[in-house]
Amino acid sequence: MELFLFRTDIKSKKKLNYMKPILNNHSDILKWSIDLEDIDNVLRIEATNTVTEDTIIKLIRMHGFYIKTLTD
Repeated sequence: MELFLFRTDIKSKKKLNYMKPILNNHSDILKWSIDLEDIDNVLRIEATNTVTEDTIIKLIRMHGFYIKTLTD
């Protein structure tokens, strides 16, 4: 299992609800959440080992959102 953390501009429930079916229906994403209370609107994804960071970034950007990897 892989764990990914990203900064996003998904700041509202409307945007979250737009992304919900996209993330829920991705076969390699096991669990995900977006913290709307956090200043960085952190997207946390647990995925299979076949998913890469770039795959997730492309998926989110394809739907018009900003996304950047959070580093330690």
